[in-house]
Amino acid sequence: MTRMVFTARAPSKDSISRFERMRQRFGVPAVSEEKSGFTYSDFEEAIADFDYRFENGDICSGRVYQYERNGALVDIGAKASAFCPLHEMSMIKVEKAEHALTIGEDREFQVISREDANGQLKVSIRRIEFARAWERVAQLQAEDVTVLAEVIAVNRGGSLVMIEGLRAFLPSSHTSIRTPREELIGVELPLKFLEVSAEKGRLVVSHRRAVVEKQMTNLVAGEVVEGVIRGVKPYGAFVDIGGVSGLLHVSQISHDHVGDIPAVVPDGTVVKCMIINQDKEKGRISLSTKTLEPEPGDMLRDAAMVYERAEEMAARYHKRLEEERKAAADVADDIVSTLDIGSLDDIGVDPVPAEAA
Repeated sequence: MTRMVFTARAPSKDSISRFERMRQRFGVPAVSEEKSGFTYSDFEEAIADFDYRFENGDICSGRVYQYERNGALVDIGAKASAFCPLHEMSMIKVEKAEHALTIGEDREFQVISREDANGQLKVSIRRIEFARAWERVAQLQAEDVTVLAEVIAVNRGGSLVMIEGLRAFLPSSHTSIRTPREELIGVELPLKFLEVSAEKGRLVVSHRRAVVEKQMTNLVAGEVVEGVIRGVKPYGAFVDIGGVSGLLHVSQISHDHVGDIPAVVPDGTVVKCMIINQDKEKGRISLSTKTLEPEPGDMLRDAAMVYERAEEMAARYHKRLEEERKAAADVADDIVSTLDIGSLDDIGVDPVPAEAA
C-alpha cells in the first residue's frame, strides 16, 4: 500500500522545507512568494483539512536527497523528511549510506515508526527486502526447486547457508558430505527446502534430499549398482549407493534362508546389487543380490563370486524375464484365437448384432 501525505508547513530556518524538496524533486522552477502572491502559510491553510498521515507498516515511494552520518534523508511527501538508518538500508551490513543509496534515487520504503516531535518518520528498505525474500523462498519451495547455496558457518547441530539473503539451517542429519564440519565453510551445496515459515522465522534445508533426488533420476530398476553396507538390521542391510541409501531386505539376499545377516553382508563391505524397485517420491530403493546368484545359496557360500558375475547374471535375469513376458503374451493370443461366437454363448455373453457392427 502506497500512501502520500500532503500536510504542509512553512520551512524552518535550519532545514530545507518540504516545498523546496518537492520543487527540487519534480524540477519545478523557483518562484518568489512576493511575485506569486501566495505564501507557504497560505498553502498550509488551504490544505489544512486534508491531513493524510502515514501509518507504521505503510509502503511508500520516496526519493533520497541527503546523506547523514548514520543514514539518509528521504522525501516521501510527509510533513518532514523521513530518515532511513544505516541498518535499515539493506539486508546486508552497510558501512556508509552512499554504499547503498544514491542521491536522487527513487525507490520504495516502509514506514517503521510514528512521527517524532519534529514530525519525522523512520523508514526501511531492509524490511521490504526481507518480506520479499521470504516470498521468493516460499515460491521456490512450492515449485520444489533445487537451489545452490554457500555454507557460511557450522556448529555441532549443522550448518548455516545463505539463500536469497536469508539465513537457512542445514541439519547435520541432512548433509551427505562426509567431511569435517569446518571444511564445509565456503562450499556451495545443492539444497532442497524442508521448512519455510516467515511467521516462525524458520528456514530449514536438506542437502541429502537434493543428492537423493539427483541420484534417483540416474538409477533404473533392473540396473546393477555398487555400494557399501552402512548398517545391518534384523530385517536386512542398508546400502550406500553414491549418497543414496537402499534396502537389501533379508528375503532378497539369497534364495536360501539367511539366518545371520552380518555374516553374509558385514557392515562396511562393498557389494553389488540389482535395483528391483524404487519410489522416487519417497526416495526409497529396494535392492537384491538374490537375483544375481548363479545358483541358489551362492551368496552364503561365495558372495565375492556373486559380485564378480553380477553383470553376467543380471543380463541372464533380464533375458529370462523377457522370455517369460513373451511367452505369457503368446498364451494370451492363443486363448483369444480359440474363442468363437459359440463359446461366448457358453459364458453368457450376447454376440453383437450385425446391424450394430
